[in-house]
Amino acid sequence: MAKLHFHFSTMNAGKSTLLLQAAYNYRERGMVPYLITAKLDERAGAGKIGSRIGIEAEADTFEADTDMFARVEVRLAAGPVACVFVDEAQFLTPDQVWQLARVVDDLRVPVMAYGLRVDFQGHLFPGSAALLALADEMREVRTICHCGKKATMVVRTDGAGKVLTDGDQVQIGGNEAYVSLCRKHWREAVGDRMDQGHKAAE
Repeated sequence: MAKLHFHFSTMNAGKSTLLLQAAYNYRERGMVPYLITAKLDERAGAGKIGSRIGIEAEADTFEADTDMFARVEVRLAAGPVACVFVDEAQFLTPDQVWQLARVVDDLRVPVMAYGLRVDFQGHLFPGSAALLALADEMREVRTICHCGKKATMVVRTDGAGKVLTDGDQVQIGGNEAYVSLCRKHWREAVGDRMDQGHKAAE
């Protein structure tokens, strides 16, 4: 039975590596995967999904106005697809997540989406929020904080290592500018803004 899967994590947890490994497993068994990634993320090159450990694969790309259901329909017309793999799924719009759900329900093709859950300010990405609501199966790809606890948050730093608390939600490239932390150390790094906000409101 086809399902919509969401694999989520913080930065640098190896999501793209897992995607590429899973796609390779399909090919090894004679099945054809269909890979898609966000056009705005060209760190591995245009139309490529790349991993920090040096493996990569060709992929189609999506933008904010791409109809994901129509894209998969066109691909299916060219030949069978065993599974659709979507990298950088946090950049999907909520409408696109619904379109991928229709791929599963109406075209009966499983979809494996890989992406970040929250941004550097602790907010859900819109695409990730929709995936958390609609996915049939979810899996957390784990990495660790410097203290050894599971990292669930991420901070963005400037060139001098100073933690940034404001800025655009999306910033492509510069993986070294992001540090994955547990919630406690994220709160310490950003100056415990949340607690201060609650105290100010009291």
